[in-house]
Amino acid sequence: MTITITAFDRSPDGGSGLARDTRVRWALEEAALPYEVRLVPHAAMKAPAHLALNPFGQIPTYEEDGLALFETGAIVLHIARHHPGLLPGDAHAQERAVMWIFAALNTMEPPVLELFTVRILEGDKPWAAERLALVKDRLRTRLQQLSSRLADADWLDGAFSAGDLMMVSVLLRAKPSGILDAFPNLAAYVARGEARPAYQRAFAAQLAVNTAPLPA
Repeated sequence: MTITITAFDRSPDGGSGLARDTRVRWALEEAALPYEVRLVPHAAMKAPAHLALNPFGQIPTYEEDGLALFETGAIVLHIARHHPGLLPGDAHAQERAVMWIFAALNTMEPPVLELFTVRILEGDKPWAAERLALVKDRLRTRLQQLSSRLADADWLDGAFSAGDLMMVSVLLRAKPSGILDAFPNLAAYVARGEARPAYQRAFAAQLAVNTAPLPA
């Protein structure tokens, strides 16, 4: 059955790879799976048809052979478990890869999103500067912990896995702030992820949507 995912018809990030459908596209490209994309205008995200797929009115969603999923962690884990390319062969290493998916989403992403929120959405508030300092401190603590764990390895646990895919995707959201510059091994880690051919294909596909002319 054909895999169909949903994505913004015009992403808030302008196609810079930060929209969450990029993570799913990347996983599908790593697994060499063909897929179709149904583009969703912002106004349609709260319509009954889309809410039936994601009750929170967000993207991406994933449909295949009667299965409908939302949440990028669940989608990437499903792809990784059912198709080769994203999980190691060793059973213990597989579980550690899943652990890193959860670490990316539950431990690293919240402070990264806090930084985005205070910089972009709350920057005009009178308390923004004070809050920004606190948020940066919390994020630097997590980045230092991750940096120490990664050390001089290429990937988090041996070969590239779905755990790295998700962690790199999360760290990419912190990259525009410049905060990764203080952690050269993490900056290099993200660059290795971006250099993977599967990521390049996913990025190009998302960018193409956002640079195509709008229908007349």
